[in-house]
Order: sequence, then C-alpha cells, then structure tokens
Amino acid sequence: MGKITEIFKDGNDYNEKSIVGFLAFFVMVIVMLADVITGWTGADLVINEAIYNSFVMVVLGSFGISGLEKYAKRNKKSSTKNKK
Repeated sequence: MGKITEIFKDGNDYNEKSIVGFLAFFVMVIVMLADVITGWTGADLVINEAIYNSFVMVVLGSFGISGLEKYAKRNKKSSTKNKK
C-alpha cells in the first residue's frame, strides 16, 4: 500500500496525467473492440455518446497537458542556458 500512496506525492517519478490518459485510452479501446465483436455477432452495443466523448476529452486533455509540460520544461532549460 505504501508504493501506491507515493504516486500522489509531489516528488515522484510518475506522471499521473499520462497514467490517467493511458487508462482512459485503454477503456476506449476495450469499448471499441466490444462494439466490433457485438456488431460482428449481429447485436448492437449501445454506447452513450456523452460518456464516450468524456473519455475522448480526458485522453486528449491529459496527453496534451503532459506534452505541454514536457515541452515547457525543455524550453525553459534551453532558455536559461542561453542567458548564462
């Protein structure tokens, strides 16, 4: 239980936004596979559009924020090197 609680501390090696984004993407892939399988068998899998769009926004938001943070850190390091 100690390792799991360390994820939520400020000073850790894990990017929580990437973890949440990956989990939301994984759920979307599972739903799409289930939709394909049920469509293949002739049944309809009813997916609420608002829920699916929410997962899309979580994935785009979390990966987008993580990417911006990575770029901003790299850009900040290079700009401080140029000033010295």
